[in-house]
Amino acid sequence: MALSPLATVEDLSARGLVLDVAETPIVEVYLDVASTAVREAAGAPISATTSTIVLEGEQDSRLRLPGLPVTAVAAVALDGVAVTDWRLRSQALWRAAGWTGPDGPSEVEVTYTHGLPTVPADIVDLVCRMAAAALVTFRSQDDGTGLAADKIVTSERLGDWAVTYAADGRLTEMELPQHWRERLAARFGGGIDLARSR
Repeated sequence: MALSPLATVEDLSARGLVLDVAETPIVEVYLDVASTAVREAAGAPISATTSTIVLEGEQDSRLRLPGLPVTAVAAVALDGVAVTDWRLRSQALWRAAGWTGPDGPSEVEVTYTHGLPTVPADIVDLVCRMAAAALVTFRSQDDGTGLAADKIVTSERLGDWAVTYAADGRLTEMELPQHWRERLAARFGGGIDLARSR
């Protein structure tokens, strides 16, 4: 099951963006793409979801689960065998016997509920701003060429006119700056691949 965008058309309207009815489908695409970029940077789905993931088990008694916060664990299997001798503690599964089999690291499958029940206002705002920037670019040319790689002007001169464009490697409004990536990863425990939802 695909996750819903972290912000909606109504969230954009609440921020003063006036949309033509014909623009709604493209704005919904931008909201979805921006949400995906933010989730990727966070390393977590952010909004509440139920996922089934497979992690490599080690000797440690704790097995950290991605996609904070973890609110419930429905099932745990160690190398395909259901186990119940675990406890959820500090966003991790604790098991006295650890998470390895007699022959080394094991495969641990976990079905659990995680994420926030309500998307934080700053995340909604970030996704809205990304989508609005993409819409401005889309609106800039009738033939759709506004969606081509954005050329940011860094300087202009009037006499014998000249212009200089930024060469920061950014291709679209959907690319998050490094400081946002770091902030999201620190806040949501990024660094582990996004859990897949079912």
